[in-house]
Amino acid sequence: MHCRHCGAHLTLTLVDLGSAPPSNAYLNLEALHAPELWFPLRVLVCEQCWLVQTEDFAEAERLFAADYAYFSSFSMSWLDHCRRYVAEVVERFDLHEESLVVEIAANDGYLLQYVQEHAIPCLGVEPTASTATAARAKGIDIVEAFFGRTLARELLQTHRPADWIVANNVLAHVPDINDFVAGITTLLAPSGVVTFEFPHLLNLIAQTQFDTIYHEHFSYLSLTAVQRILAVHGLQVFDVLAQPTHGGSLRVFAQRTDEGGQGISERVATLLDQERAEGVTRSDYYHNFQERCDRIKNDLLIFLLEAKQCGRVVAGYGAAAKGTTLLNYAGVRSDLLRCVADGNPAKQGKLLPGCRIPIVDPETLHHLRPDYVVILPWNLSGEIMQQLAGIGAWGGRFVTAVPSLRVIDAAGNG
Repeated sequence: MHCRHCGAHLTLTLVDLGSAPPSNAYLNLEALHAPELWFPLRVLVCEQCWLVQTEDFAEAERLFAADYAYFSSFSMSWLDHCRRYVAEVVERFDLHEESLVVEIAANDGYLLQYVQEHAIPCLGVEPTASTATAARAKGIDIVEAFFGRTLARELLQTHRPADWIVANNVLAHVPDINDFVAGITTLLAPSGVVTFEFPHLLNLIAQTQFDTIYHEHFSYLSLTAVQRILAVHGLQVFDVLAQPTHGGSLRVFAQRTDEGGQGISERVATLLDQERAEGVTRSDYYHNFQERCDRIKNDLLIFLLEAKQCGRVVAGYGAAAKGTTLLNYAGVRSDLLRCVADGNPAKQGKLLPGCRIPIVDPETLHHLRPDYVVILPWNLSGEIMQQLAGIGAWGGRFVTAVPSLRVIDAAGNG
């Protein structure tokens, strides 16, 4: 395989998680009688540009299908983050009723609804029909397509260049990262800004967040790699802010290299120096990740097996992509994890891909009264423990597996 950005031959492996189905390919009952499509799940490191990336097997159209079931608006903490995000950017860059905001991967309108509240014209680009429909129900104009240079040129035939392009948690999801970034440069106004948010590679490595690895994530990003990719396509990073979301993310601000007028924050050089000091540009930085992943997997399996031997009931919460990766890599099935509760009706009544564990309404937990609830989207554990605090009535406790196994009581002590 060759690097999807610079074309260098890839030989350094970060981790090999065996094989797995696409993480959001939830199964209905009829699908139980049909074969399921699995792909190898291996991550490689480019030793030229330091882009960390999955081995190419699955096409984006197969991963982001019409019935895509990930809806951003089901997390209140994420909505709060986006409300503040919009307010900060609108004020900082003086956006107004004559501006245009374009969000790429607008999902169900989780962010653009707050742009609308500021009476700023906006447009969303979203390839999945299910979430695009939800966004339109909020009155948001949506173009249902994958983004790249061709679509950017088409949008300029009907819209003015964008003053703010938002790319939240999408840069990691694009197979052709060069075409995607080139499209942003094409669509961006001369004095416009683009902001990217994505999980930071330093956190993935330091906290062994291997469950954030799945086929929908084609890339795992550092500022080092992102700055190089943007520069090739005429974009200059002028600021970067750490964010607590998704286990630790970066918000990167960029402008056109040729015409942007923003001053360069010292935070950019500071973070690049930090990444270099941590080892992002050294091959040995990536060498023991597999061993740490295996330890997390084994600790979870030991816990679930011991719970079963003791007659304990264990359920899960959050039918997220993280859970699909973790459970399939560990080989967990419904004999060890009875069910997974999720508040998204689009997932309820289906089964997790691969492990085929039933997805149920959260109310089911109150009837099942599990001894343990394994929180699969650990980045939302605080929010979820508040929602499910009632499990303490029967002595139920919470469990998280990443970055290490923790058992926590309903009061949050563990």
